[in-house]
Amino acid sequence: MTTLKVADGRVLRPDHTVERADVLVDQTSGEILSVEPDGEGSASADDTLDAEGGLVIPGLVNAHTHVAMTLLRGYADDKPLDAWLQEDIWPVEAELTAEDVRAGARLGILEMIRSGTTAFADMYFFMPEVVAAVEESGMRALLGYGSITVGNDDEAAHQEMQDGLDFAEGYDGAADGRVSTAFMPHSLTTVGEAYLREYVPEAREADVPIHFHANETGGEVEPIVDDHGERPLEYADDIGMLADTSFLAHGVHTDRTEHELLAERDTAVIHCPASNMKLASGMAPVQAMRDRGVTVGLGTDGAASNNDLSLFDEMRDAAMLGKLAADDASAVDADAVVEMATQGGADALGMASGRIEPGANADLAVLDLDRPHLTPAHDLVSHLTYAASGSDVRHTVCDGQVLMRDRTVQTLDADEVLADARERAAALIDRAES
Repeated sequence: MTTLKVADGRVLRPDHTVERADVLVDQTSGEILSVEPDGEGSASADDTLDAEGGLVIPGLVNAHTHVAMTLLRGYADDKPLDAWLQEDIWPVEAELTAEDVRAGARLGILEMIRSGTTAFADMYFFMPEVVAAVEESGMRALLGYGSITVGNDDEAAHQEMQDGLDFAEGYDGAADGRVSTAFMPHSLTTVGEAYLREYVPEAREADVPIHFHANETGGEVEPIVDDHGERPLEYADDIGMLADTSFLAHGVHTDRTEHELLAERDTAVIHCPASNMKLASGMAPVQAMRDRGVTVGLGTDGAASNNDLSLFDEMRDAAMLGKLAADDASAVDADAVVEMATQGGADALGMASGRIEPGANADLAVLDLDRPHLTPAHDLVSHLTYAASGSDVRHTVCDGQVLMRDRTVQTLDADEVLADARERAAALIDRAES
């Protein structure tokens, strides 16, 4: 066993109290061994990260993204969702290669490591390339192939769904267990009912989690109500898509009946406030969902609709938008948002992360508090939500391994990652526009 000590910092505990303590990590198992309050004497360790003047927090969990879309950052902005997808994004994505996805995934992972994110959920294409990028980087991820049947003939539609299931069954446990998988039919409107009814039971039989987009825009709700006479999440439940191993992205246009159904099925919702605002999709009723006991996590969505992958930006957006949605300044408060960005997302993804306590995954970040915008330190939970930024992160640790030390990423060559992403993004756009 080798050990790592995160020493001399203030530590955010699961109840969101803060105490001076050392965090001792078993690097072999990737678990937290102990949290030893200041003055109680800390055990020696094989390696030490200096957290003096810093706040040790659980690694942030980006619970819904399309990480390789970093290559499309800034390519198409200021459009509603349908036009943005059909006129800009889908035509470019049709030109993607496996190498492009690998380059975009590495770029996104580099960005997330530098901003204190240690785990993410990703739905995209060429997913073995994302697995390889996760393995190289040392991050933790739940991955799935985004199956779409709309626009495909029957044979191709079946292949899409089978590819999603095959990926989920074939890659679970990759990267020394840091990769988990899910079956990811893209959405309730981009996958035909017949295919959902055939393949969702197969995923359930194989004990594979399910992730999908739902209720992102009003335009996604109306066709389902018209065709089936029920709300989208009632329709999804009839198919068997809601369960305690399921989680859905967005949930913007959901009502009380759907919130109660989500709570009853213990199905989590991943809130993506920046993307929802940028695409004018609406304001998710986050406080109403939480009031009914729904687990809510945070996601950035893809960098083409955000346009960054910082969970700190997402936390501030979630708090601000949540208050507007509820017309209540006390709604979606700082404690709730920090929970959503850590334990809420981890719970949704089925990961033993998001909290600093013995036995939890050793997924941590250390913020430098010696910054003008974090001074004075009246309330550090408030600062995490309203004042902190990704550039405040000093160290990042995942599975007990140091991914970033003193702002230098240890597992990826940042210059090489950036150069490769620039080259591949330019070539991709040239192909799409030629």
